[in-house]
Amino acid sequence: MPGPYWRLAFYTVTFLCLGYATWVFVQRSKQWMKGKPVTWKSDWVCNVARYIVGQKKVQGSRPTSGAPMHLSLFWGFLSLFLATTLLAAATYAPVIGIPNFHKGLYYKIFETTFDLTGLFFVLGVAWEIVRRWEAVKSGTPPVSHTKSDWWTLGVLLMLGLTGYLLEAARIASNPQPWDVSSPVGYLLAQPIAGLSPDGYIAVWWFHVLWVWAFFVSIPHMRVRHIITATLTAAGKPETPMGRLEPITMEQVERTGKIGVDVAGEFSRWHLLALDACMSCGRCTEVCPANGVGKSLNPKEVVAAIHQTVSTGENVPAAVTEEALWACTTCHACVEACPVLIPHVGLIVDARRNLVAEGKLSGTGAVMLRQVASTGHAWGQPQTGREDWMKGLEVPLCRDGKPFEFLFWVGCAGATDPMAVKTTRAVAQLLKKAGVSFACLGNEEACTGDPARRVGDEFLFQEQVGKNQSVFEKYGVTKVVTACPHCMNTLRNEYPDFMQRAEVYHHTELLNQLVQEERLKAADPGDKETTYHDPCYLARVNGASDAPRGIVGDQTHMDT
Repeated sequence: MPGPYWRLAFYTVTFLCLGYATWVFVQRSKQWMKGKPVTWKSDWVCNVARYIVGQKKVQGSRPTSGAPMHLSLFWGFLSLFLATTLLAAATYAPVIGIPNFHKGLYYKIFETTFDLTGLFFVLGVAWEIVRRWEAVKSGTPPVSHTKSDWWTLGVLLMLGLTGYLLEAARIASNPQPWDVSSPVGYLLAQPIAGLSPDGYIAVWWFHVLWVWAFFVSIPHMRVRHIITATLTAAGKPETPMGRLEPITMEQVERTGKIGVDVAGEFSRWHLLALDACMSCGRCTEVCPANGVGKSLNPKEVVAAIHQTVSTGENVPAAVTEEALWACTTCHACVEACPVLIPHVGLIVDARRNLVAEGKLSGTGAVMLRQVASTGHAWGQPQTGREDWMKGLEVPLCRDGKPFEFLFWVGCAGATDPMAVKTTRAVAQLLKKAGVSFACLGNEEACTGDPARRVGDEFLFQEQVGKNQSVFEKYGVTKVVTACPHCMNTLRNEYPDFMQRAEVYHHTELLNQLVQEERLKAADPGDKETTYHDPCYLARVNGASDAPRGIVGDQTHMDT
């Protein structure tokens, strides 16, 4: 780049492009700041390392999702970004009195390493272009496809190709003995050997034009998630997937409302997460409600709520009540989302507002009335919670004998005919292993999980209060339950209101007893066993090994 005027032009335009991109992001941040201040601390270093650099969510996605392509593209881009940063540091180091370190053995290692890793970026972009082109041509484009995506992919591809072309032009115009350290650039330089200095400068400016185009386009392209997803990961709350944020009466008195009716009632982190959405559609692809034809489309839910941030529209109305009630809170969307959007939390907050406004009817409303009146989600009388025990001599807490584990049965486990079979079997196995346990029997009440997930937060908290008094009465410190929902609620949500207890799913405890040789694992012989992982056990609480351990690990995984 000859002459001071050319340098001035380069730096002026570069900083103008960066300044424009920054200005656009600052304007976007004003939308994020409409939300409530964040009240939690996050481990931002580990989160960025895990979810951005390590691409944990992408690595865990299904093979058909294009994960290998994205990993190649991202890690290749990251390597080029690191190479550019190191090169800039070496170039400007003398300004602050540090010698230029871009030479010698370091130079050779640098050139070879980043010359090869940069190929992953080019190949990743080319892979996505071909993949998307074939999908569009076949009439089944990706759920997130827009015409602007071609510009995004074109800019990224030209960044990579012109970068290699620039390296080749430098080698061709000014060959050096160490050029073989850049294998890709050296190979590309052979056809243009003897390139004039002016030719090199022309290639240099051609590459810079694409760099400027990239800077200006970042805020307007899907690739802006490089910024927004990094910020979202950095601010991610360190809470279990299955925990919903509680509401206090103080909050209700202060705001005059329950739940969320306008986007500003979400936290600033939630609004940032909405802006990080790439409309990739992974959440919709895995949504079971959407898969059976219901109106719930998690991608559209996020888009609708995001739109209300600027319009001020009512959130439940924008999403539609039908879509909100269709959600089963299975968390498949949350697990699949590469940018950590908490779909379930957003949906339940909107449901809370609907319930508070009296807009819940049908079976959901019946369930709430039954929990409130009988302490049982199915409306069964409290006296029926001990019927399943007949003939088993199950110890009860009220007998006054000491016990180690409270066997929490749950509403279904006590009265549903199929669930009762499991309850009885678990009780028999605990007795066989010599586990010290007892049940609450008629003193047990619904955990409140169904009420909370439908949206009645204070009915849930009422149930917590009832069960808390019973826990304190009997000094409960360890709980085992066969119900994944009860396990999740007792393990992840009750500690917000009462002293934490150790909570186990029955498969976890039984597997532990097998490891201790107090029980023997089942031997299916030559038969195959198909096991369906409950959402709130495997996906939400990460417990998938224990069930397989107690059947000899000869199962087909079905999540």
